[in-house]
Amino acid sequence: MSPTRRLRVAVAALATGLTLVGCASGEPAAPGPDSTAAGPAAPAPSADSGASARPAASTDPAASTGLAGPVPAIPPPPGCVSPLDGLTQRQRIAQLFTVGVSSMADARRAVEQHAIGGIFLGGDVVGEVVSGDGLARLQHDSALPLLVAIDEEGGRVSRIAPYAGPLPSARVMAATMSPEQVRATARARGEFLRGMGVTVDFAPSLDVSEQPDGAVIGDRSFSPDPARVVSYARAFAAGLRDAGVAPVFKHFPGHGRSTGDSHHRSVTVPPLDQLVPHDLHPFAALAETPGAGIMLGHQQVPGLTGVDRPASLSPAAYRLLREGHGYGAPPFDGPIFTDDLSGMRAVTDAFPLPTAVTESLIAGADSPLWITTAGLGEALDAVERAVADGVLSRRALDRSLERMATLRGIPVCVGGPATGFLEEAGPLATPVPDLPPRADLPALPPPR
Repeated sequence: MSPTRRLRVAVAALATGLTLVGCASGEPAAPGPDSTAAGPAAPAPSADSGASARPAASTDPAASTGLAGPVPAIPPPPGCVSPLDGLTQRQRIAQLFTVGVSSMADARRAVEQHAIGGIFLGGDVVGEVVSGDGLARLQHDSALPLLVAIDEEGGRVSRIAPYAGPLPSARVMAATMSPEQVRATARARGEFLRGMGVTVDFAPSLDVSEQPDGAVIGDRSFSPDPARVVSYARAFAAGLRDAGVAPVFKHFPGHGRSTGDSHHRSVTVPPLDQLVPHDLHPFAALAETPGAGIMLGHQQVPGLTGVDRPASLSPAAYRLLREGHGYGAPPFDGPIFTDDLSGMRAVTDAFPLPTAVTESLIAGADSPLWITTAGLGEALDAVERAVADGVLSRRALDRSLERMATLRGIPVCVGGPATGFLEEAGPLATPVPDLPPRADLPALPPPR
């Protein structure tokens, strides 16, 4: 029996258990994977959950950052059963990975052979997804709803420009639009992504930079002014959420003043004490954004990471983000992704992929990201060895699995919200009906 077949059998059995538990307790059964296959959603607070006691939302749609503080822990429902409970250890590890796929056939192999939880769309597969139904069929066939990610920032980082039309760069948006206009623009872009089946966008960039437009960050930054970055990134993220797509802020702890391009070599940014009032300000200001994740970059930070590893593999960097007090931010308990671990020399020059994946999880990542399905088996083997050797905590893996499951709309059973701001924020908004139609799609090249 294939890993996916075993996973589907386990999930089906647990779904039956969920129904029986719900009937026995007099409460409705928890939603199964089929009810959330469209993408990340979180349970809406009930009328008696205390939601009415929260402060009213800001009247400025671009200024809303969600909750003002941590969510109190609540006990799990009596007899709670989650589809995650039937996974083997290897499947639980695989559910954390987000891997790039070259085609929908490649994606299906990764899901069926390895029970991967997340796929990243880049290159030719984007056109295949836009014009076909392969992704929808894969979601339908998957035992658990898949995370489907893309990086759609605008400007030179736009995967869907050939199909949805151009989107201005962050720098151009901030120079020519109001935050409200950026929110509407991001909402329209998010609607196109959601129509494709994308659930997560690795955008916007919170990097504060005055680099020339073509530099590694350059025009991907909204502004050299941290406050202006906050205003426009908040609006962009809100627009994505309006469309039902989860935003991921990047590149913590700030890549805007790096010494070079981490795609090509190791890079350094100013020391931590200089980052705190400047580069880290947007991350602190937006740490409580409902439904958002954060991506760690591959920059070395004097006073934080040392010189032997980038932030994406540094326990100190993850601890800074999680705890928050080291840079004046609230604690962050949302999902944390790495930047690409397979194609950027700031990592690959010193860390082979299986080592990088394992080290990122040990450091505190929830989802190691890399842009190919190559090396999946070796990465799974390496992480399993780290768990067996006691180097990587099973509890840490379980906590990461809870965060990623919440992002994907999979029921979890924990003593408190696995991702406080994600769960408590309620469901992502329904699609907005008055958006421009999708562009006419060019024909795909014939299969090779």
